[in-house]
Amino acid sequence: MQSWTDTLRFAFQPVVNLTTGGVAALEILARPETGDVLAEARRDPELDGRLAVLAFRAAARKETLLPLHVNVFAGTLADLGGLTPLHDAVRAAGRMPWEVTVDIGPPYTHVPQPALLEAVGALREQGFPISADGVGDGDVPLRLLTDMAPELVKLDASLLARPAAIGAMRTLCEQLGALLCVEGVETELQCAAARSAGGQLAQGELFAPPTRLPVAEVYVPPRSPGLPVTPRSGPSVREFVRPAALLPATASAGQVRALLTGSPDVSGVLLVDAQGVPVRSVHRSRFLLSMSGRYGHALYADRPAAKLGDAPRTVGVDATAWEVLDVVADGGRDRTSDDVAVVDRYCRCVGVVRLADLVRALAETRVEEAAGLNPLTRLPGSDAITGEVDRRIADGRTFALSWLDVDHFKRVNDGAGFAAGDELIRSVGRALQHAASDGTCVGHIGGDDFLVLADPEGLSRLAASLLDAPWSAGGRPVTLSLATVLCEPGSVTDHRQAASCLAPLKKAAKSLSGASWVLGRAGLPGHEVLRGVAAAPAECAVAEPGRG
Repeated sequence: MQSWTDTLRFAFQPVVNLTTGGVAALEILARPETGDVLAEARRDPELDGRLAVLAFRAAARKETLLPLHVNVFAGTLADLGGLTPLHDAVRAAGRMPWEVTVDIGPPYTHVPQPALLEAVGALREQGFPISADGVGDGDVPLRLLTDMAPELVKLDASLLARPAAIGAMRTLCEQLGALLCVEGVETELQCAAARSAGGQLAQGELFAPPTRLPVAEVYVPPRSPGLPVTPRSGPSVREFVRPAALLPATASAGQVRALLTGSPDVSGVLLVDAQGVPVRSVHRSRFLLSMSGRYGHALYADRPAAKLGDAPRTVGVDATAWEVLDVVADGGRDRTSDDVAVVDRYCRCVGVVRLADLVRALAETRVEEAAGLNPLTRLPGSDAITGEVDRRIADGRTFALSWLDVDHFKRVNDGAGFAAGDELIRSVGRALQHAASDGTCVGHIGGDDFLVLADPEGLSRLAASLLDAPWSAGGRPVTLSLATVLCEPGSVTDHRQAASCLAPLKKAAKSLSGASWVLGRAGLPGHEVLRGVAAAPAECAVAEPGRG
C-alpha cells in the first residue's frame, strides 16, 4: 500500500544575503505529487513534525554544507512542546542544531501562546535558531513576535508596496537583534525596494526558483546608485555572515583536503569541538600549499588537520564591521585574507565573514556619506535627519525637531560679501556640532538653514549656546532664529508631517526681532515664544522646553 511519503518530494530555495550576494541558507519546501499533505499537517501536529524531519533528511542526502531552514506550523510546536526527533536527526547526520533554522509559520489564531513560547525556549536550548515566517500577511500578534524574539523575521512581499511598514519592522528587528528577510521577490524593482527599505536577506523567483537540487549560485541585481547604506557608526556583522565550512576538531588533513577540493568556493575550514566552538582555522591556500609540496600528502594526509591550522579569529554576532576590521588588523599580515568566525553568545560558530565583503561595503558607506555631506560645513543633508526622524517615530520616542537659520542672510551676503557669509555659515555649523550631545543629529540642508534633531531634555542648553553667542559677519552683528516642534508618540506619522508642523513655527520665529526661539507641540494649536520680541499670532503648539 502506497503511503503519503512515497509521493512526497522536497525542493530547495536559497535565502540570499543582499549585502554579499551569496546564498546564506536553503529553505526546504515540501512538494507532494498528489494530495495536500500540508493541509493535513496543519491539522495534525505529529504529521507536521515528521515532515520537518523528512525535510532535513532530504537535505542531508544532498550533502549540502549550507545552513538549512525547516518549516513547522506554530500550532505544531505548541502541541508537541518542541521537535526532539528533528534534534536527533540533525545530530545523527553529523550536523549541528545551530545550522538549522526553524521557520515558524501561521496560523497563530487559537494557538496557546504560553505553550508556543515554552516550545520556542526548548528549541533554543537545543541550539536551533528561530525564524518568524509569514509576517505581514499572516496573523502573528506583534506582542507574541517580540516575546518570541526570533533571530530572523520573514516578511511577505506584499509589504514591499508599504516601505514604511518594512522600515518599522527593520527597526523592531534591530531592537530584537534579528535579521530581516523579504520573501516572494520576483522582480528587480522589488529587490531594490527590499534593499532600500532595510531588508538584509531575501527569497524569491528572481534569485532562484525552488529546485530539486540545492543551488549555490544565484542571480542578485547590482545595488542601484543612490540606495541608502548603513551609517558609519557601524554596519552589523550579521549583514556579512556567510555559511561556514565546519569539520570536527579531530578531522584529518585528508578530510579537509577532500572538502576544499570538492568545494572551490570555500575559502577555509573551521575545526570545531562537540559544542560547535571553533578551535582551529584552516586557510585554503596555505593548507593546499602545504599538502601539495614534496612529500606533503604522505606527511600530512592521515595526521590531524589541526596541525596545519591556526588559532581562530572570532567576533560576536553583535559586533560591527569596524570591530571585525580591528580583529583583522591585530593579526599577522599573512592572515589578512583569513575568514573571521562569527560566534553566538555560547561561542558556537554561526558563520564566517570575509574581509573583501567588509571592505567593499564600508567603502560604499564612505562614498555615500561623502555624497550626502554639505560641501561648506561637511554636515549631512536632510536625508540623514529625516531618516532618523522616521526611526524615532517607529520606536515610539518623543523628540524635538528644530530649524535654525540666520536672520536676513541675504543682507549679510550683500553687505559683507559672500566670503564672510560662508565663514558665518561654517562657524554656525561648528557651533552646532560642538553643542550637540549624545543622541543629537545635526544637518545642513542648504544656504543658512540647519536642522537639529534632539531629545527634549537637552534642548534648552543647545538653544542657549547658539542664541547667546555674539555672531557677526564682516564686523556686522547677526542674530539667529530657532523654531522647534516637540513630537510625542502618535502625534506625527512620518518626517513629512513633522516638517509641515515645523514650517509655521519657523515663520513665527522669523517675525520676531533679535535672537528668537519659538516652540510648539505637534498636533496642537498655538506656540510659545521663548526668545524674541513682538510675537506673531500663535499657530502650532504650547509646550515647555524639555517637557513631554
